[in-house]
Amino acid sequence: MLCGNEIYYEEAGTGDTLVVFESGAGAGRTLWDRIVPLLANVAHTVAYDRAGRGRSSHAPEPQSIDDMAATLVALVEALAPERVILAAHSMGGLIVRRAAESLSPSGLVLMDPTPENAPTYDNWAPTVKQTDRILAVQQALSHIPPLMRILTRSYGRKFPADTYATMLAEDFAPAGLAQTRHEIAAVAAAIPEFRTRPPEPPKSDITVISATHAARYQSRNLDTMREYQRRYADQLGAHFEDSASEHIIPAEQPEQVAAAIRRLVNG
Repeated sequence: MLCGNEIYYEEAGTGDTLVVFESGAGAGRTLWDRIVPLLANVAHTVAYDRAGRGRSSHAPEPQSIDDMAATLVALVEALAPERVILAAHSMGGLIVRRAAESLSPSGLVLMDPTPENAPTYDNWAPTVKQTDRILAVQQALSHIPPLMRILTRSYGRKFPADTYATMLAEDFAPAGLAQTRHEIAAVAAAIPEFRTRPPEPPKSDITVISATHAARYQSRNLDTMREYQRRYADQLGAHFEDSASEHIIPAEQPEQVAAAIRRLVNG
C-alpha cells in the first residue's frame, strides 16, 4: 500500500543501482518491455502501474501530477535502494522531476519529456477537450476488441505480441482509457503549476532524448517541442540526444534508451 493505493510493480535484473521507469499518459508497466531485458545484467529494474492503471488499485479520486510523484517517491523509499536512476517518458518526465526533489536520484533519463514552457501549451485547453472527446469515443468502442485492434495497430507493430495483448486488455480497455482521460487532465492542470512553481533542478546527471519524427497529427508542434526540450537540457547542463523515432521512443529505440541508462549506472 503506497499513498493509500495498492501499487503493482515488476522487478527484474540485478545490481546495486535501482532503475525505476515512469510511463507517459495512457501507458503502464508494459511500455518498458523492450528495454527491461537489455538491462538484466546492469541494474535492478522496476516497472509499475500508476494508481488506476493496469494491475494497480483504482484511485478513489483522480490523481494530480504531484499525487503521482508522491506515489513514485513512496515506491522508491519502500525499495530502499543504494542509488536510484529514474527513467521517464513524456508526461512521466513531469512526475519524476517533481519526485526528484525528494529522492535526489543519481540520474534521470527523460524520453521526449513534456516541456511545460513550450508555447504549444499557452492555449492548450481546446486540444485537451478535443483529445478527451476522442478518448471518450475510444472508451465507448473499447468493448469491441476487433475494432480496438484496428485503432491501436501502430502499437501492435511496435511491441511484442504478448505486450500488445496486455495493452489491449489493460490500457485500451474501458478502465484504462478512463484513466488516460484523467491523466491528460492532470497534465493540463500541471502545466501552469510547473510554470509558476517549477521543480528544483535535479542535482544529478540528466539525459534528454528527443524524438526527431512525429505522427501526422503531431508534426506541426515537433520543432517547438524539440526546441524547448533542448532549452531544458541546456539550462541544466544535461546531455541532449536526438532519437530517430516518433514519440514512443521506448518502443522504437530501446537500445538507445538502454545505452543512456547504462552510462548513468556505470558513471
